[in-house]
Amino acid sequence: MRIVIAGGHGQIALHLERLLAERGDRPVGLIRRAEQEADLRERGAEPVLLDLETADRAQVAQVLADADAVVFAAGAGAGSGAARKDTVDRAAAVLLADGAEQAGVRRYVMLSSMGADARAGDGADPVFGAYLRAKGAADDDLRARPGLDWTVLRPGRLTDDAPTGLVRLADSTGRGAVPRADVAAVIAALLADPAPLVGRTVELVSGEDTVARAVATA
Repeated sequence: MRIVIAGGHGQIALHLERLLAERGDRPVGLIRRAEQEADLRERGAEPVLLDLETADRAQVAQVLADADAVVFAAGAGAGSGAARKDTVDRAAAVLLADGAEQAGVRRYVMLSSMGADARAGDGADPVFGAYLRAKGAADDDLRARPGLDWTVLRPGRLTDDAPTGLVRLADSTGRGAVPRADVAAVIAALLADPAPLVGRTVELVSGEDTVARAVATA
């Protein structure tokens, strides 16, 4: 399968690209900087320069031509302000969905966040509040698209720990942490078969089920 990943140089995306390449898929990572290309090639992915903050729907659709699935794993990142939470975490995800619909790509996996909510308040951190609202709005937009076979994946607190291969996946898991590598493994499993968890929003934390069992039984 040809799988296009927005945010192709992100930590989860880099894990995912390696997993996909190792099993014989063709991962394509969308990146904004040419100096990131070598990192993607090292993991078996094809790098494509495309800035989702400045691209239009036709440009995105062109990149997605002949793709079997898309994954939104982009993010404004630490240190960015509320404005970029909207332009990346919301608007770029919406644009990728627009492009997928135009290109006829049905499968869309959204890497979201536990607590994402378009109506979230600021709390103690206005920028984090803006992030949760942006992610929630992007999730809402995706869930309103009957032309896409979507899954919204909401992991808990992300860590750089070694993968355990053991997770909990459910409509509501409660708070918890999960290694980025295990998040990538779950996304890879969601892409291996188009049926599991289509039309579902699920939370993900470390647990006691293997990834395959968690995806099959959530």
